[in-house]
Amino acid sequence: MALQRIDHADDHMQRCIDNCLEAAQVCEWCADACADEEGMARCIRLCRDVADVTTLHARWMARNSGYHRELAAICADLCEECAEECERHDHDHCQACADVLPDCVETCREMAST
Repeated sequence: MALQRIDHADDHMQRCIDNCLEAAQVCEWCADACADEEGMARCIRLCRDVADVTTLHARWMARNSGYHRELAAICADLCEECAEECERHDHDHCQACADVLPDCVETCREMAST
């Protein structure tokens, strides 16, 4: 957890922020590791997109942007697609993504629906 508590963030938002930051980290690792593997272009692209959008989503939640709920829905969809792609590969880094991303999907969907 980056901060102990953001004043306007309830428990759901704080969990979503934490999950987004964890997703960004694991996806950066996965994309970098996949660069050395043949046939991993789709995985790399999705992981890079997830790292970008989850970081942005965490930043928007931290500053209580009026648009973070709209971004939450996009974030959830992208994380879900990336997790499905990573599940197809046996690499440790891909399996780590597949394990981490469902939590981000869940909390982002919660944020999008509130």
